[in-house]
Amino acid sequence: MTLPLPISFLSDFGRTDEFVGVVHGVIARIAPEVRVIDVGHDFPRGNVRSGAMALLRSVQYMPQGVMLAVVDPGVGTPRNPIAARTEWGVFIGPDNGLLAPAVAMVGGADKIVALDNPELLLPASGVTFDGRDRFAPAAAVIASGQAAFEDLGSDVPADSVTPLMMPLVEHDEHAVRGEVLWVDHFGNSQSNISPDDMQMVGLTPGDDIIMRIGAIEHQLTWVKAYGDVVEGEGLLHVDSYGQMAVAVRGGRSDEDFPLEEGIAVTFRKVGTPVAIQSVNPVD
Repeated sequence: MTLPLPISFLSDFGRTDEFVGVVHGVIARIAPEVRVIDVGHDFPRGNVRSGAMALLRSVQYMPQGVMLAVVDPGVGTPRNPIAARTEWGVFIGPDNGLLAPAVAMVGGADKIVALDNPELLLPASGVTFDGRDRFAPAAAVIASGQAAFEDLGSDVPADSVTPLMMPLVEHDEHAVRGEVLWVDHFGNSQSNISPDDMQMVGLTPGDDIIMRIGAIEHQLTWVKAYGDVVEGEGLLHVDSYGQMAVAVRGGRSDEDFPLEEGIAVTFRKVGTPVAIQSVNPVD
């Protein structure tokens, strides 16, 4: 007998209302043997990029199976609810860019379908809770083996699926410029800049770094851990996901510096000029 697959569940539903519990309930009624792992539900409401980044960060640590992701400000509009089959497993969610980075990271999808099989939809008078009515039933039947992937609905051409626009990292002779992707619960600001990007322009651990935000410059040291600076001091380090992040020991980087999601940041070594002017998105 084939064991059921786990479902990893990510959303922006929050915990105040019953929405997360209702999705769990739908899955349990269809497939009570399936384990559901809550990746998180307090991501910014309707912020597709934030949800996509959380999915990208977390999927590499989730057990292979089904990823149910719902950050869906376009629910009820013509955007497709989709499922993407990959070597990792099946991704289920809205076609709004939410799934794209994680699907790409695990090697891409060999087949994508729209969730349009009427036999796998819960009857509902409204059209604004696809997490309950479309996505949860699809995840449950795939995880439990009650349906094959092809049973979920009609084929969707891969080139018609919505990508997610992401900022490029830019380099010049002395500086690297990127963007804050995420400010976590502790106030640490993760950028899209990697240690390799830093080293491309001659920046190395232990260096005193100028962080430029708009027209304002702040000095930080690239350290290994929070304990390498004194309490209340800002620092630059490689975070647990391998990206350059700004933190404050015992504080919050988004309070001590004008940092928030989407803000451009430039790093350069103390004493060198900065010439980079812009960051451009890429899909």
